[in-house]
Amino acid sequence: MTEEKNQEQNIRQMVRLISADVLGNKSIYLALQKVRGVGFSLAGAICNIMQLDKNTKIGILTEEQIKKLEGIIKNPSKHGIPGWLLNRRKDYETGEDKHLITADLKLKVEDDVKRLKKIKAYRGMRHAAGLPTRGQRTKGHFRKGKSLGVSRKKAGKAGK
Repeated sequence: MTEEKNQEQNIRQMVRLISADVLGNKSIYLALQKVRGVGFSLAGAICNIMQLDKNTKIGILTEEQIKKLEGIIKNPSKHGIPGWLLNRRKDYETGEDKHLITADLKLKVEDDVKRLKKIKAYRGMRHAAGLPTRGQRTKGHFRKGKSLGVSRKKAGKAGK
């Protein structure tokens, strides 16, 4: 009982994980997902590689363990994470498997959309028009900000 109280007192309030500030009382599994580019599958794989319980609070981890977490997030393929878990397989320019995080991911996605628009690919044209690009139906959805409908007659000119 006293060990649990000591651990609760030693939990750091905030932990800086790459570019995200995470509350120290969050589990490692959820804290990893706060980093842009890390989803639930990759977070689970990182916990398995480091042999940590997913429900352990991130505030309990030492600086060394957090550095190791950051290293795995930045370069997951070096640490034995399979290629199908990476978010940029067969990169357009280099052809290699990469995993992008934070601002790099955002910039690369923007570049891809610009490239699709420039070459006038079907997906690029859908992006330019603000329509869904992956085959969803458009009859009832995707009209946010683009109202379509029947306009009412003006009340003053009804007698003529």
